[in-house]
Amino acid sequence: MGVIYLVRHGQAPMHAYSTAPVPADAPGLTDLGFEQAAATGRELARQVPAFTAAVSGGLPRQVATRDAVLAAFGGVHDGTLPEPTVDAGWDEYVIPALPGGPTPDLYGSPAAYQQVLDAALLRWTAGAADSDETYAQYVERTSAAADRAVELAGSGQTVLAVSSAGTITALIARLWGVPAQSWPTLARAMVNASYTKLLVGRRGITVVSMNEHAHLSATDVGMATFR
Repeated sequence: MGVIYLVRHGQAPMHAYSTAPVPADAPGLTDLGFEQAAATGRELARQVPAFTAAVSGGLPRQVATRDAVLAAFGGVHDGTLPEPTVDAGWDEYVIPALPGGPTPDLYGSPAAYQQVLDAALLRWTAGAADSDETYAQYVERTSAAADRAVELAGSGQTVLAVSSAGTITALIARLWGVPAQSWPTLARAMVNASYTKLLVGRRGITVVSMNEHAHLSATDVGMATFR
């Protein structure tokens, strides 16, 4: 039996949710986001002795989280870390490209941002096609990425996969039979740098835990954020 740890990226700066060009050296995470990712790396080091593969989507916030998790993990466990790879199938949907999606200027108003995002996702999952990627295409792309991670998670293998709230919970929703229109409810509850544990066996994927974040929300830590 194999294991996949799905990690949501740490807190990202506002430019991460914009389609506007950003400098090549712009950070993928906020300072807190890097701290969150490192904390998750140390927490995962308490769970497993090694990763046999490490993959992330290609978005800067995902790559930065993957590397920070691995660095902290390696600081606990001596030994060789897996060569990190990028699989763009784990990329999140592009928020500004959603039909009627929120614009970056709403980022500073979390409630308003979420309200507009929820309405846009509802239209998108219902089949609205006025975006760069339809919901059906998104499901096909992210499902293929999950299949590739499953191939890496053979017997005795432990895989780290870093993605985003939407993509992680879209997979969980499909595994649990949650209707597409209800899937965003799961995504809203995802904590930055939380991890979800999947077992991979002959009968497919089993969700063992979801959105684990006690290492971030403990009263003596206080690093839990949603956006």
